[in-house]
Amino acid sequence: MEVRSESEVHIRSEKVPLQQGQVIQRTRLKVWFIRVCSSILIWTCLVQLIAVWELYHPRLFSGFTGYTKLSLHVEETLPSPLPLLPARNYTNNGFLQVSCNGGLNQMRAAICDMVTVARLLNLTLVVPELDKTSFWADPSNFDDIFDVRHFIASLRDEVRIIKRLPKRFSRRYGYQPLVMPPVSWSNEKYYLQQILPLFSKHQVIHFNKTDTRLANNGMPPELQKLRCRVNFQALKFTPEIEALGEKLVRMLQARGPFVALHLRYEMDMLAFSGCTHGCTEEEAEELKRLRYAFPWWKEKEIISDERRSQGLCPLTPEEAALILQALGFEKDVQIYIASGDIYGGERRLAALRAAFPKIVKKEMLLDPGELRQFQNHSSQMAALDFIVSTASNVFVPTYDGNMAKVVEGHRRYLGFRKTIRLDRKRLVQLLDMHQNGTLPWDEFTTAVRQSHEGRMGQPTRRKVIADKPKEEDYFYANPQECLCESAGCDDLLGPDNSTAVR
Repeated sequence: MEVRSESEVHIRSEKVPLQQGQVIQRTRLKVWFIRVCSSILIWTCLVQLIAVWELYHPRLFSGFTGYTKLSLHVEETLPSPLPLLPARNYTNNGFLQVSCNGGLNQMRAAICDMVTVARLLNLTLVVPELDKTSFWADPSNFDDIFDVRHFIASLRDEVRIIKRLPKRFSRRYGYQPLVMPPVSWSNEKYYLQQILPLFSKHQVIHFNKTDTRLANNGMPPELQKLRCRVNFQALKFTPEIEALGEKLVRMLQARGPFVALHLRYEMDMLAFSGCTHGCTEEEAEELKRLRYAFPWWKEKEIISDERRSQGLCPLTPEEAALILQALGFEKDVQIYIASGDIYGGERRLAALRAAFPKIVKKEMLLDPGELRQFQNHSSQMAALDFIVSTASNVFVPTYDGNMAKVVEGHRRYLGFRKTIRLDRKRLVQLLDMHQNGTLPWDEFTTAVRQSHEGRMGQPTRRKVIADKPKEEDYFYANPQECLCESAGCDDLLGPDNSTAVR
């Protein structure tokens, strides 16, 4: 029998509490480690959930992000975006690159068309490139103007969109895509029969022109509705643009109802159109030199008076003042000038300001510091005007360019808000008769109002002209397929739906 000394017993008895303490300490460390890991996992999940939720409900979690996001006033009336849908599975036939040309709203419509083409042909679309070489020389990229994350995610159930081509198709690696412009005003048969087969040889096709490359009419309803979905839901401006645009809207609404006047009397438009009515000889010569300086403006020798008599010129500021008065707008109405610099400056705005003293522009309402980041970025400045124009009580464009048409379509989608589409050909006749003294003011105002009773943005069907797409109604000005359910379209869009001028 082993006999232990008293000292050995004492030493062993001391080790027992030491071992127990070590076990307790290790247990506490394990518990602490589990708690830390669990906390990290929970917070990671919460951040991911917030990110996904912010994609479609950005105002709900504004307190978590340290700033208040301001939503566009008119978007509060849009249908709530769908939850994040599962990505559509399809066999990818190739990659589509597109370079948009023109100003903001021409590019906006082109983006809608190119998404639709990619969906039709089962392609992967690369985030579109914006025009940086036009008259405006705006260096903005897609994500400087539009919320690119929302754009990609909101369309994932229709088409796969990527920010850049895979490296193996990069020009830096020697790959040369097929570069071509699609034919203007083409229907789905053209793309299916002539463009799709090209992808069997070329995995990447680059469309270097995208303006009006999809037909207005005769397209399948599901493709027309996709064009609307891109336009009204997927193409959101960046939070910075939306916030400042909403601030402008709030400032204007605080002062009462307001009219957005798209006064397209700007240097580029006058040079392009050859319209010099009201200009000095020096100004007319300057505009002519500018027209010759830009090779993509094909018409060079233009007779201004003939163009004006055909209704193809923007109204001058002086003419716009008379027309607004004839339509019944009061002197104290608030008018927001939705445009860039007016050619001739304040000298040409004098008559309009005398008739309507409450004329404002974004530069008058905002501090210079608020606009500084948008300076020399014409498309971003145009985006601010777009937000204000869609939210205005009345929208009056003096020329039917791309902004006028796209804003009109948005206002129809928002509940057929009043948009006065000026019949410039008729108005030029009336203006000339009034100004030469053959048409008294009372008769002039009556004629102006009567000629615009059916041009107030009320429900109507698009005018279709076979084989003359430039002369028919533009899809984005009146996307009738997206404005009513088929069962009620005949009543809503029928012929007996005109509204009197008020």
